[in-house]
Amino acid sequence: MISKLRPPGSFMLGKRIFPMNIKPHMTVDELIDEFGETRAYNAGRLYEACRLYEKMLDEDATIAVTLAGAMAPAGMGGPIITLMEKGFVDFIVSTGANLYHDLHFALDLPVYQGDFRANDVELRKRGIVRIYDIFVPDDALLKTDDFLKEIFLSQKLNKPISTAELHRIIGGPS
Repeated sequence: MISKLRPPGSFMLGKRIFPMNIKPHMTVDELIDEFGETRAYNAGRLYEACRLYEKMLDEDATIAVTLAGAMAPAGMGGPIITLMEKGFVDFIVSTGANLYHDLHFALDLPVYQGDFRANDVELRKRGIVRIYDIFVPDDALLKTDDFLKEIFLSQKLNKPISTAELHRIIGGPS
């Protein structure tokens, strides 16, 4: 019966998919292996990414993390720092949004979980900026802007500077 469902030599039908076997007390590695059994949707992409990363670590490859969009306000700064401290990441390429929004945490300014379905007009009336499902009060943004403005004015810059120099200035002593 099964052979009728999968014609021999059919290029359109890959390996048969069975329900994943998730068990109590599985290790992360065992869970990733289960994702690899189907290789479908994001479970498959996560499996492939984990195995590629594992290979990169085994081969002592130089590892870059690229961050597009505002990952810092989603709370991802901590895990990224941990990866760097543990030697699992050699360098980061990021959008400026991550540097800017990470400053909210450094300045102990609030960032809140929101709802992507919120009404933008209502949020605007309440002084809230939405980053998909993350809410940042206007005053937190203004305080971050003031912090940066103070740093830049103290530098008395009169020429263009590199991104690396900008980061050094922002992260350096006040």
